[in-house]
Amino acid sequence: MTGAGNPRGGRRKPPRRRRSDNHRVSDETQAATGTPAGPQPEPLRFFGTTWVEHDGGYTGRRVGVAVGSLAAAVAACFVLRFAYQGLAIADVGKPVTLMVVVMFAVCSALAFRHTWDAFTKRPDPDRQASLRGLLAIGFIGSLLAYAFRSLTEAPGEKLHREEYETAREQYARRTKRRTGNPSRKRRP
Repeated sequence: MTGAGNPRGGRRKPPRRRRSDNHRVSDETQAATGTPAGPQPEPLRFFGTTWVEHDGGYTGRRVGVAVGSLAAAVAACFVLRFAYQGLAIADVGKPVTLMVVVMFAVCSALAFRHTWDAFTKRPDPDRQASLRGLLAIGFIGSLLAYAFRSLTEAPGEKLHREEYETAREQYARRTKRRTGNPSRKRRP
């Protein structure tokens, strides 16, 4: 399918969205949907907005995410075991086998740390792009970080809660300043 107006005839990239969905809701949207005014919480993967009030099966989702990511990590370890056995059958030698094992171990450790840090602060998009290959190789570390974080909270909940509360406070301060009719204020 060719994109209209695209000189190369390829598909268009969708416009880039801001990372945070904490935005004000217009008056028309409020009236139509009944959502409160002000910033809205950003949905988390697998959790939606249940992390705000810990409702809608939040605990069950946390357990499911923890078990699912652990199961995926175990399955990935079996796949890596078969790859290791393939190297042994191919008789590539001890140095190559050792390099592959060390590479997966180091990349998994780095991916675990990077994923764990991403739950508490927004990662730099440029750094994230440059680490894409490393994170792909160390996917087991990312799965384990996701599983361990799910034991205490929804992964990323703390970061999103801080951003959401800050946005709500800023919105409250802005609306508080605008109350009343400015033409009626007495000037000293």
